[in-house]
Amino acid sequence: MDGLILPLLLMLVVALPLILSTRKQKKLMAEQQEMQSSLTAGDRVMTTSGLYATVADASDDTTIDLEIAEGVVTTWLRQAVRERIVPTTESETADTDTSEDDEETVTASPASDSTVEDSKSENSSADAEKAGEDAQVASSVEHGKK
Repeated sequence: MDGLILPLLLMLVVALPLILSTRKQKKLMAEQQEMQSSLTAGDRVMTTSGLYATVADASDDTTIDLEIAEGVVTTWLRQAVRERIVPTTESETADTDTSEDDEETVTASPASDSTVEDSKSENSSADAEKAGEDAQVASSVEHGKK
């Protein structure tokens, strides 16, 4: 009896994650198929290749017509539609914009202004040296051609 418990426990440890992952995958596939079958004209979608389009005609069971640009309609398999794009409302974007502005408020002190000016002068001198080197290389190339 003791010799039988260890193999059964080992099989349970290996089989349980496989069963759970299979159930999760089946659930995701069912949701994907439901979304693809519920598409209607005017829906904004993204295909598996990353193309954003608007559904022009969804009357066929296996194919769907997508408008990728104004007046340009192409026919795709329904399975090529990855997701339906839900447009964001203006109130949602306004809420996120105000919260980001609050976080980015920074006051400058006089000490930081002088540090900025010092780094600008260092950058301008480095740029001048680089420009001089570029001119020197260009002139040597010109002399090599003659």
